[in-house]
Amino acid sequence: MAQTYLMLLWHMHQPFYRDLAEDVYAMPWVRLHALKDYYGMVALLREFPSVHVTFNLVPSLVAQLEDYIQDTAHEEPYQIAFKPVGDLTAEEREKLLVFGFQLNRENLLNRYPRFGELFDKAQATRRQEGAGRLFSAQDLLDLQVLSQLAWYEESYLENDPQINGLVRQGRGYSEEDKSILRNRGIEIFKATLEEYREASRRGQIEVSTSPFYHPILPLLCDTAVAAESHPGVRLPGKPFRHPEDARAQLRAAVAQYERVFGQRPRGLWPSEGSVSDEVLRLAAEEGFQWAATDEGVLGRSLQMGFYRQSDGTVSGGNELYRPHRFVAGERTVGLFFRDHQLSDLIGFVYSRMDPHAAAADLHLRIRAAARSTGERPAVISIILDGENAWEFFPGNGREFLRSFYGRVASDPELHAVTASEALEVTTPGRLTHVVPGSWINANFDVWIGAEEDNRAWDLLADARDFFARQSADSELDPEEVKKAQEELWIAEGSDWCWWYGPEHTSAHDEEFDLLFRKHLSNIYRLLGGSPPDELAVPIKRPRARAVVVPPTGRIEPRVDGQVSNYFEWLGAGVYSPDYRSGSMHGGAQCVEALYYGYNEKAIYVRLDLGAAFLEQQRQFEIRLNVDSEGRARCHATIEEGRLTLVQFWKHDEQVLVPLGTGEQLHVAFDRIFELGIDYTLAGVAAGEETRLQVSVWADELPLQVIPPEGWLTLELTEDLASW
Repeated sequence: MAQTYLMLLWHMHQPFYRDLAEDVYAMPWVRLHALKDYYGMVALLREFPSVHVTFNLVPSLVAQLEDYIQDTAHEEPYQIAFKPVGDLTAEEREKLLVFGFQLNRENLLNRYPRFGELFDKAQATRRQEGAGRLFSAQDLLDLQVLSQLAWYEESYLENDPQINGLVRQGRGYSEEDKSILRNRGIEIFKATLEEYREASRRGQIEVSTSPFYHPILPLLCDTAVAAESHPGVRLPGKPFRHPEDARAQLRAAVAQYERVFGQRPRGLWPSEGSVSDEVLRLAAEEGFQWAATDEGVLGRSLQMGFYRQSDGTVSGGNELYRPHRFVAGERTVGLFFRDHQLSDLIGFVYSRMDPHAAAADLHLRIRAAARSTGERPAVISIILDGENAWEFFPGNGREFLRSFYGRVASDPELHAVTASEALEVTTPGRLTHVVPGSWINANFDVWIGAEEDNRAWDLLADARDFFARQSADSELDPEEVKKAQEELWIAEGSDWCWWYGPEHTSAHDEEFDLLFRKHLSNIYRLLGGSPPDELAVPIKRPRARAVVVPPTGRIEPRVDGQVSNYFEWLGAGVYSPDYRSGSMHGGAQCVEALYYGYNEKAIYVRLDLGAAFLEQQRQFEIRLNVDSEGRARCHATIEEGRLTLVQFWKHDEQVLVPLGTGEQLHVAFDRIFELGIDYTLAGVAAGEETRLQVSVWADELPLQVIPPEGWLTLELTEDLASW
């Protein structure tokens, strides 16, 4: 096999949470991810000197990090988390009981028993007015410490004597303990940028940049470009065409990079991988040597598809697995196209696998993909968020990363290189035109076209026009004009429209919506105007959440893979997934609904799968786990629409069962998947509480887990007579 080069790029980004007018941070995520991800991701590479990696640091993220480094960030959750318990107001106690538990429960909260106790107490009292008064001073102090400790980078938890001591202590914390924790946090903030500088100096990493406040550059240049990647898309009522803003945000990014790293950046990650001919010309003119986007953009530009074969090779891999040179007049800029599938496996799939098995799988897939280029060296680009996925991995993903980096380092035919190094060791292809698009579906539909998105663009256009008119007024304070321009650039960022429209929603929709409208309002205020009344009206509409209805009665379904009649599942619990609740974009959408229930003898599960999934996926596996301790497991294989294999384990011992219907296990698949398992076989008894988890797998990889965090609980009530 020819030499293979891995160009791995970790993209580090958070929205800009600071309100410049009030000088406050609306949300704590930059600080918390700084404790958990930004330092640890680069420091880990010290263990693997031969592994070279590219990191993208968005300038607005760096600016916020610097506020925390200097301890000048005014953030209410931060202040409440470290305020002496005796000084907390009643309102602050209530807020602590909200934001203190805003984290991944399975991997961050549940690893500390005392934290779990406090969460259970908060859940039990959440409907009571003034629940904060039900928590003792020690309860609140322990919550303050553990809600922060849960975010700490693994190396600090394991190796720092003071932090490790707090972990082992577990409960009964003091104000002094809390002070130690805060000081250690500031030390992590200070070490973060220096760690990137040091890794860059020793040549192990390359740091790239993005336009300062993370705008979608093609749309900033001209919103009409969205119609080229999606003909017929509904555009905002007011065109937005400001390539001068795009250039200004690139120049501001370069200026910050030179200040922080002492040199010019070579690489550009255009926000969300969003490119167009105009954007690439701008990048070349501003001196960038390379940029990156998604394979979908390359496929549409070359009018070809990239299809994964059964042996792991990719048709069209000769084009996908090499950088290209985009020709922009007399200038050129290198262009990398990420392998969408490999990148998404890390972001959305491997967290549910054994970390070493996941690392081995990724390594094998990279080697298989490299065979697509024959005798020519392959450059495989894996590009994804460097922060959002890890809280879904046990141990913050460090075991997975160590295993993967170790495999790469020990493979003589695979070299992990930075983007600039990859350009030096390969012969790029040539492009004179790219179809505009992003790393999500090779278009801009996440940020434009929906009613909410277009309303945001119209309000932005109005504020931009007001800025153009008013900023020329010589009587205005130049500092106020400068602030107004910064507010405008912030409002041009991609993060606001990420949350507008139908694609994404979160528990913080209202805060994001309010913050966007405040940034626009600040433009008017700073320039002596009055914000229009329409900025007082929320843009984001409330979204439906996942529906979880517990069982209400005994059920006696006929396990035949069909909905025989309406009443057989009446009384079952229902879990309807919420596909709009994630901050990340991706992952499978296989399951329409999960039904679960029981009677005096057996537990029953029904899975309704989406028609599109069934049409596309000809072979897959449905797995049922009973109890997190592995009390019972059942795997059912579906091939070409037929149930072909059923396997069952009781703890670690495999039990032979007949295919389909047996005396203690009933499994069927036709229009739906149904399963019934006798209490005796499942190892449970009436009167017990048990837990269920159902997942869908293909090619030994989990596509979807229901529920995505934790388990569904079944109270196996003994008294069924009243049902």
